[in-house]
Amino acid sequence: MKTIFKLALIVITTAALFGCGTTAKRIAQMSQSDKADVFAEVKGDEPIPKGFVGLIIRANIKTHVEGYYILESKESQHGKQSYPFLVNIDGQAVRWEVNGIRDSKPKYDKDGTSRDPEAGEGMKYAIDRKLRLRVGSHKVFFGLPEDSYSTEVKITLTEGARHVLEFKPIYRTKRIPTRIPTFLQGIVRYEVVLDSVKVN
Repeated sequence: MKTIFKLALIVITTAALFGCGTTAKRIAQMSQSDKADVFAEVKGDEPIPKGFVGLIIRANIKTHVEGYYILESKESQHGKQSYPFLVNIDGQAVRWEVNGIRDSKPKYDKDGTSRDPEAGEGMKYAIDRKLRLRVGSHKVFFGLPEDSYSTEVKITLTEGARHVLEFKPIYRTKRIPTRIPTFLQGIVRYEVVLDSVKVN
């Protein structure tokens, strides 16, 4: 029985490491720009020219504070002053280094439990960027270089509206004793929403 358990553990660990390596390689690849004229950042309420559209990109993540895990690498950006987000649209890449804000939400509700995945003390990082790009379909790559996580979606933008593309974090579950998601377990995936409609 112990031998079977060890073999299963080795297989799972190997698969996880292979997946992380593949994701890290993809993130490195998508960090490079093949184009430079796909989008431009917009300041304030600049008018959008005909044939173009405004797109607001929002994303956030909460991590543990620096030093929370004793054996964590000193190179880790978790809990540090800044945290990187990577976006690549149709071959044009941008890496935003975002300053974090100390965030502390009550760990427990009045009944002694909390189902808020961001309950507890940590560092919150968020982006809210306005872009201008052409009307039509676009391929958007979103990555967290620090967490070896990425996702890609295809979106279609129509003229005459300012669109909002949101990446909402879904955290891993703490199995014991509550099976409730918590930021302290790290990110598992992002739910992607365009103009309040979930994107597959």
